[in-house]
Amino acid sequence: MLERIRELLNEVEALKAATREEVEELRIKYISKKGKLNQLFAEFKDVQPELKKEVGKALNDLKIAAQEKINALKAAYESDGEGKSDLDLTAPGESITLGTRHPLALVRNRIIDIFARLGFSVAEGPEIEDDWHVFSALNFPPEHPARDMQDTFFIEKNPDVLLRTHTSSVQIRVMEHTQPPIRAIFPGRVFRNEAISARSHCIFHQVEGLYVDENVSFADLKQTLLYFAKELFGEGTKIRLRPSYFPFTEPSAEMDVSCSICGGEGCNVCKHTGWLEILGCGMVDPNVLEACNIDSNKYTGFAFGMGIERIAMLLYGIKDIRHYFENDVSFLRQFKSAL
Repeated sequence: MLERIRELLNEVEALKAATREEVEELRIKYISKKGKLNQLFAEFKDVQPELKKEVGKALNDLKIAAQEKINALKAAYESDGEGKSDLDLTAPGESITLGTRHPLALVRNRIIDIFARLGFSVAEGPEIEDDWHVFSALNFPPEHPARDMQDTFFIEKNPDVLLRTHTSSVQIRVMEHTQPPIRAIFPGRVFRNEAISARSHCIFHQVEGLYVDENVSFADLKQTLLYFAKELFGEGTKIRLRPSYFPFTEPSAEMDVSCSICGGEGCNVCKHTGWLEILGCGMVDPNVLEACNIDSNKYTGFAFGMGIERIAMLLYGIKDIRHYFENDVSFLRQFKSAL
């Protein structure tokens, strides 16, 4: 067997190839699974024990020599330039088109940044909730229409499990586990069983806020929202508060901002009123505080909530809410300059 190994070694050292195909043929002939080297390795088990060490070393030397020879032939072929690609490595590469942030993400980040400057932290919670956190703890009476199937996506009944209809549920979770002072905002996705149109959708996004501490007043709420409106829409923005009703706040109000498109003069966007409604707000109802084991005799607070889609429509002049959910690249490209 040693003689056969020496003969094969001489044969390998004399190998030549003129083309890439010939190199591949030699590789298959000598070092592939069905090549001559593997045949010798298969016969190695029959070698006499006293010769195994010598024969094994010779086989390994042959294998190394064959691999080096095949590699050398490949290198020589490649250095000759045969079959080289026409690729010009010095040519400039193709430009990579950068993506853009979604307009809802842009507005969400702007809102978070504004309230962060006022000391508000960010808290988030689950989108699948129970009745307690979405309704009962927020002072919704059992007969309230928001509990009906026409407004809410219920997953299970008795006990009720549902897709949250507002991020107020996160306010309850924070107050359950944190004692005042509490100052936080709650951005997130919410769901309501509504017909999809240019002005409404069954999925939308909210940012709600909560501030609970001693001696918090309605004046604190008004000044906080005025600062927010000026930072978001411009220094000349005015606000007005109109009485309203929410189960979880008392007193409650709707907040309008002066129309930034017409400067309050009246246009089609503001329906010629000069005002645009953007959020609801009010002082936290004492029943809500007590439900979360917060002493309503010692602490007061205010809360507010706004839809991100509506604010984005005002800021960017978007006329159809459905654009947000269609993943139309031509629509999203418009917001590259807003990064």
